[in-house]
Amino acid sequence: MTATYIGAIDQGTTSSRFIIFDPSGRIIAMAQKEHEQIYPKPGWVEHNPMEIWRNTQEVIAQALEAKGLKPSDLAAVGITNQRETSLVWDRKTGEPVHNALVWQDTRVDQIVRRYAAEGGAGRFREKTGLPLASYFSGLKLQWLLDNVEGLRPRAAKGELAFGNIDTWLMWKLSGGRAHITDVTNASRTQLMNLKSLEWDNAMLEAFQIPPSLLPKICSSSEVYFEAEGVLKGAPIAGDLGDQQAALVGQVCFEPGEVKNTYGTGCFMLMNTGETLFHSKAGLLTTVAYRFGQNKVCYALEGSVAIAGALVQWLRDNLGLIKTAPEVEALAKTVKDNGDVYIVPAFSGLYAPYWRDDARGIVAGLTRYARSGHFARAALEAVAYQTCDVAQAMAADSGIAIKELRADGGMVGNQLLMQFQADMLGVPVVRPPVAETTALGAAYAAGLAVGVWKGLGDLKANWSASARWTPAMADGERQSLYASWKKAVGRSLDWAI
Repeated sequence: MTATYIGAIDQGTTSSRFIIFDPSGRIIAMAQKEHEQIYPKPGWVEHNPMEIWRNTQEVIAQALEAKGLKPSDLAAVGITNQRETSLVWDRKTGEPVHNALVWQDTRVDQIVRRYAAEGGAGRFREKTGLPLASYFSGLKLQWLLDNVEGLRPRAAKGELAFGNIDTWLMWKLSGGRAHITDVTNASRTQLMNLKSLEWDNAMLEAFQIPPSLLPKICSSSEVYFEAEGVLKGAPIAGDLGDQQAALVGQVCFEPGEVKNTYGTGCFMLMNTGETLFHSKAGLLTTVAYRFGQNKVCYALEGSVAIAGALVQWLRDNLGLIKTAPEVEALAKTVKDNGDVYIVPAFSGLYAPYWRDDARGIVAGLTRYARSGHFARAALEAVAYQTCDVAQAMAADSGIAIKELRADGGMVGNQLLMQFQADMLGVPVVRPPVAETTALGAAYAAGLAVGVWKGLGDLKANWSASARWTPAMADGERQSLYASWKKAVGRSLDWAI
């Protein structure tokens, strides 16, 4: 048969998936497997890279088998990944030298504070678009080099390779031939110059990173290599960090278009085209995508650390629900939040606050509060954090958000989506395919091999399957949001 299907490896924070799409963007097959979350110390979060690689191979094989397909039936495969999660491996053996440090990991807090004390938290924004924070890859790499015995001398000898998870998977899929990343993932290391799209020598010197560790920076859509092993012969042709992939999957190709992904964290991106806005309101400037040799497109991003993870906390730590979807039914047992607010600053607060001294709190408790109020407060916390980011985005860009395109695991929660529309005061829309992150990776790969001829083909695939319009009075919206901001204030200055 003619290879017209497109595969997407979606390697996320909690699981690895392989999804196969047809040219209309419809899902043909999918397989998923969770991996272990490793917490060696408070604030430390790790993943086992070999477990991720094993799981990735398993889900690829399962999805292909489910439809009786072979790798040769795939016109191309794209990769999308949890960004900022950092690892180092041996170039000869392909074995990791340490677990991957996950984007949520805060072990470099003290290093962040030292750099900030020397020149301010925004000292590298002009070059990288990013503030100093534990979030990004560069300082995680520095920590590994300085804290894993023998690593820095081995790095100096050129024996080691560094990458985010996309780079790790491409190394393994190529049999160790390809040490590459794309501009979106590179833009999250705090080591790439946003204008030149190359590793910045001054940043490498500042962070004490040997250049030999780093992968080659490529575009987000080009044929990188033909895969070995479980995908043998299939062209690997797309690479996007997960949130940029969702922007592409939501076909937000015009400046001012905005998407928000409700996953483990919550990530809002606004396409700003070829304009590079340096945020003054606590957002990140990042690369949106670069297709082939076309001009790069930039984005403003607001990153919220804890969204779906808060529902997992209610399930796993408090035992209020048995499965994540039960949170909506529990929240509906009460008519409002009972003045209960949860600020989920489990690893500090990300955009627009960037406060690593914040810690999670529950505010407004009385004897009246019960489990339903906790469930409702958890869902509302996701929406409030999104409002914080949306306000900052409008302030930075001067563009009022007219509509929010929503995707991710939480978009099936009707209560949350309606509350989000109410708090933003604009419609929230959801496309038929909720897996827009994987779809964006498939789009990037398919563009590279001609499955789609251009962005017009991708736009033609998009439609709205659900729409939520605001129904809350302005006075109620303002009152609720004022209480949220008060609760956020109480969470600050906890971890010093």
